[in-house]
Amino acid sequence: MFSKSKINEPGPKAAEPAPAPSAETSPAPRSDYAASANKPKPSPSVLSSDLHITGNVKTTGDIQVEGTVEGDIRAHLLTIGESATIKGEVTADDVVINGRIVGRVRGLKVRLTSTARVEGDIIHKTIAIESGAHFEGSVQRQDDPLNGGGRAKQGAESQAPQTGKSGGSQPQQQTATQKQGA
Repeated sequence: MFSKSKINEPGPKAAEPAPAPSAETSPAPRSDYAASANKPKPSPSVLSSDLHITGNVKTTGDIQVEGTVEGDIRAHLLTIGESATIKGEVTADDVVINGRIVGRVRGLKVRLTSTARVEGDIIHKTIAIESGAHFEGSVQRQDDPLNGGGRAKQGAESQAPQTGKSGGSQPQQQTATQKQGA
């Protein structure tokens, strides 16, 4: 950006204040932009165990919930801690559930650990359920689970007798209990 010779020459620098910054300012945003593209991923926002939120939470980043949320959550990566309780719909690209969720879960990749407690439907692209996880609801695979009712590739399957619009494919259901919500 600055050279040593310009710092040591106060006369020419004072005489050229307008041209010098414009010539030096042009490359700076490009280098700043390149540096911002290589920045490390920011750490997740943590909602601690003593925090109780009533309302919706939405971010394009990552969230780690250890407290209680009564409302919907939308994030890129959502981690539900063992002490956490969520009452509402959860939507994220990646969902890792260690705690309790009462409501619908939507995610491209959903993982229920051995300490997970889920009461509600799970709509996913891929799912992993560890031994010991408690789950009551239905499991439905969709190619695009993040969009409310989108079934791009499964539209033809909805005409098949074993696939219902609200329940998903019968072989994928875990229990007979289904909760339907808006």
